Amino acid sequence: MQRRLLGRTGLEVSELGFGGAEIGFQAASLSTVERLLGSALDAGLNVLDTAECYAGGEELIGQAVAHRREHFHLFTKCGHASGFDEPDWDLKMLEKSIDRSLKRLQTDRVDLLQLHSCDESLLRQGDVIALLEKARDAGKARFIGYSGDGPAARYAVECGAFDTLQTSLSVADQEPITLTLPQALERGMGVIAKRPIANAAWTKTQMPEDEYAYPYWERFQALDYDFLKTPLAASVALRFTLAQSGVATAIVGTQNPDRWARNAALLDAGPLPPAEIAAIRARWQEAAGPDWVGQR
Repeated sequence: MQRRLLGRTGLEVSELGFGGAEIGFQAASLSTVERLLGSALDAGLNVLDTAECYAGGEELIGQAVAHRREHFHLFTKCGHASGFDEPDWDLKMLEKSIDRSLKRLQTDRVDLLQLHSCDESLLRQGDVIALLEKARDAGKARFIGYSGDGPAARYAVECGAFDTLQTSLSVADQEPITLTLPQALERGMGVIAKRPIANAAWTKTQMPEDEYAYPYWERFQALDYDFLKTPLAASVALRFTLAQSGVATAIVGTQNPDRWARNAALLDAGPLPPAEIAAIRARWQEAAGPDWVGQR
């Protein structure tokens, strides 16, 4: 699997990264996660991205692959109380949450510690950013980043505090292409794409109940991309995301060990031709509504 540079961090990351939400929220078994991550790491994946609020996701990753820590870059996120008595974004809670994440992940340091969809007003206060900087300076993280969308993501880029931006980016989520990516690239930030295939919502025959998938399903009804009617739909969608300037890795989640190889194979066709990228962009600009913002 090809590697890309994650901005100024200097980390060489695989084009595809693994997202830990699904294994956590769907309570995957440890044996399943061991098989899934073991085969993915063997095939060249080297990015594991999770969060303190992904149910048991951090613990499963720690139990499954802590013994292979030198083989991957480990990213997590913080901000939500997720079992602590204090409210979200409380500074004391954040300190405890970061330490808990390290314990769950069975490591003394993550490669990237990210604020998890913190709103712009909190970012502007500066306290939560300072706390991440403190954790980094204490050796608990090599780099710090912001995960989120919209105006908050724009401020996170502009404030200069973060090494990376993780943001929703796909054929159904193109706001960052003009809102944040050019500025992040100019500042040397690494860009991580979340939901790079928009939950594959086009495959649903009716509106899905999943709170993340249904906005995308509605958008796909309006966008009506021609490529969605072909067997290469998922490949085109993923390659579109990875074609955007500055994007280093695209985070894809699954709890099916056999699906990982299929996900990796989506990139076998090589870079998406510029004409196809332009057509997808043009259709978005024609159809996108003013409320088609990044999904948290």
